[in-house]
Amino acid sequence: MTDRIFKELARLTAAQETAAFCVITSAKGSTPRQAGSKMIVYPDGQILGTVGGGELEHRVVEEAKLAMQTGQPKVVAYSMADPERGDPGVCGGQLEVYVEPILPRPAVIVVGAGHVGKAVAELAKWLGYYVVVSDDRPEFSSESHVPDADANHSGPMEAIPDEFTIHRQTYFVLTTRNVEVDAAGLPRLMETQSPFIGVIGSRRRWETTRSKLLEQGVPEEKIARIQSPIGLELHAETPAEIAVSIMAQIILVQRGDADGGDGGEPMAGKE
Repeated sequence: MTDRIFKELARLTAAQETAAFCVITSAKGSTPRQAGSKMIVYPDGQILGTVGGGELEHRVVEEAKLAMQTGQPKVVAYSMADPERGDPGVCGGQLEVYVEPILPRPAVIVVGAGHVGKAVAELAKWLGYYVVVSDDRPEFSSESHVPDADANHSGPMEAIPDEFTIHRQTYFVLTTRNVEVDAAGLPRLMETQSPFIGVIGSRRRWETTRSKLLEQGVPEEKIARIQSPIGLELHAETPAEIAVSIMAQIILVQRGDADGGDGGEPMAGKE
């Protein structure tokens, strides 16, 4: 079983999937399983392996689900003595379980791979993000255009959620060529778990896009998720400088700033 668990951990990591790894790190006295017993918990509560079954395992599964949501590892201790006082068993021993979430790498999906989009993709890759480059123009979404991207998507923006898993650390950067592309693709992106959907351009361009979304029947509360303009105010001018301002804002969001600060005007007219 240990070999199966390690092989599955490798698969989960390679496939950018979510799970939690649980292992008994300490066991004293009589316990259902000994130190070193391992288990993988999936988001739906299914498991591979076991840490003892019964109420104990049920509690570890719940802790694993919470760890997948928070992204934080933890050590949980259990006494197996008196169920009447809340213990998960009557074996008499004590044990500790280490629970570690297995989460996908933070990802940046760049939609529109012109000068700024290409610069954002290259910087995001250098910073360690999983990078997807998407463009409905095949020559811009090719491996030769952005060689270091992890994946390419050649097609409409609205098809991206059908081809990639969008999780809570997937950040969208729209450096597209016009309002029509944004208005057509944004409604699908708003249905995902992404914490950041940023659209490049001036405030006037965004107001035009916003009007088109309202005409399509997109609710105001969903439109409010969109950040536009994007990038911290650095007085950026070149594509590389604009990429720095955009990625700085994404890092703020990733580290816990609710909206990454206010986007300024430096990207107006750049794409």
